[in-house]
Amino acid sequence: MRFDVLTLFPELFAPFMASGVTRRAYESKQVEVVLWNPRDFAQGNYKRVDDRPFGGGPGMVMMAEPLAACLDAALAARGADAPVVLFSPIGEALRHGAVEKWSASEGAVLVCGRYEGIDQRFIDTRVTHQISLGDFVLSGGEIAAMALLDAVARLQPGVLGDEASHVQDSFNPALDGLLDCPHYTRPEQWNGQGVPAPLLSGHHAQIERWRRDQRLAMTAAKRPDLIDAARAASRLDKADETALKKKL
Repeated sequence: MRFDVLTLFPELFAPFMASGVTRRAYESKQVEVVLWNPRDFAQGNYKRVDDRPFGGGPGMVMMAEPLAACLDAALAARGADAPVVLFSPIGEALRHGAVEKWSASEGAVLVCGRYEGIDQRFIDTRVTHQISLGDFVLSGGEIAAMALLDAVARLQPGVLGDEASHVQDSFNPALDGLLDCPHYTRPEQWNGQGVPAPLLSGHHAQIERWRRDQRLAMTAAKRPDLIDAARAASRLDKADETALKKKL
């Protein structure tokens, strides 16, 4: 798959793509990332990409013309149309289901806004999807773009050391959309705290029941909406409901 990223700060992506386990996806081109700077498509000696907002107010607004020219070049290089994604507070919150869909797609063009925003005319005519990371504002779309790229890259075959690693992620359908359970490693005693006995038992069924109960308890405490969703989808059995009642 290929992601073309429109950003005024392409240098931010180099260390991101060269670090961590997900670098395998970028090095192998399983997830190809091509960076485009709208400033390269701006007019005039100053290569201006922003201007003052009509109606007054603080800050600057990214101009439609250089963004459109940059997008045209990216799409031409791809050789086909592609979804155009803008990271925006009004976008749909990015969730696991959407990440799975993007991870199985041919990619997209990611538009990273800056300043007070982007000329609405570009958004209305060229953007096909808007995505938000949550109810807060970043200084630009680059961090949001990296979050999507990272989430997509780690789902590609062979990127994680263990193929089953992402199956145990929070929100994964394999866990019925629940939060993941706590994890422990050596030493068995640390600062007076031990490891829960079921994890040391060697009894696989007991271990899995403990983990399931912990997922249920954690989700009920932190994200009860996910419990409601799992129950509505008939993903909880009698043992799950019994475990939930014990935690009440």
